[in-house]
Amino acid sequence: MRLTRIRVPELPADLEAGPELVLTGGEVRHLGVMRLGAGDPLLVFDGRGREARAEVTALDGLRATLRLVEELPGTPETPQPVTLAVALLKGDKLADVVRAATELGVARIQLLVTQHADVRDIGANKLARLNRVAAEASKQSRRAVTPEVLPPVPLAALTWEGQAYVAHPYVHDLLSSHLHWDSPVTLLTGPEGGFSESEMEALLSRGAQGVVLGPRILRAETAPLALLGAIAATGV
Repeated sequence: MRLTRIRVPELPADLEAGPELVLTGGEVRHLGVMRLGAGDPLLVFDGRGREARAEVTALDGLRATLRLVEELPGTPETPQPVTLAVALLKGDKLADVVRAATELGVARIQLLVTQHADVRDIGANKLARLNRVAAEASKQSRRAVTPEVLPPVPLAALTWEGQAYVAHPYVHDLLSSHLHWDSPVTLLTGPEGGFSESEMEALLSRGAQGVVLGPRILRAETAPLALLGAIAATGV
């Protein structure tokens, strides 16, 4: 039987004593929808890599009490954190990218303001929604880590540690030819219309490596997933 899995704000440092955890809010409603009651088992995770078995001890419409039973090993993550730096996109395309990127293992998602982007900013409500999308995707994909979606910054202000790879339609280098796991990884993808020539030149001059995503021009919402898929295909 597949157990219900919910995210909790935090897990106690010591689970051996079987501590209790009190929840309110949306996850309590989810437990009600799943028709859980006292004595039912479930899984909980904190979004930062920890996961545990738990048991419902009490549940009403507004509040749930869980007994934590044992900590479980978290699902494997990439050897170094992967940041996806993605240009702002129109409509619900960003939500689709955030959902899939979470499933594919990114550690965080940095939104970018770029020259060709039709969208110049997003409001606090949309940013909060994107973070909820990431939380839901980590729950559904059985991942113990939930990546944070960070507010947009101008491309020129983006900094990175370690390696940076930018989707470039006019080079022949493959990501697999350069990627290593000695340092963190940042992947950059542009908006509809791509990065401008000056933006691409600036990224390359700052040390980013241009990589090709195949013989076709990909949509702005497809390119980041192609980059992440190339990493996933390595089996890490």
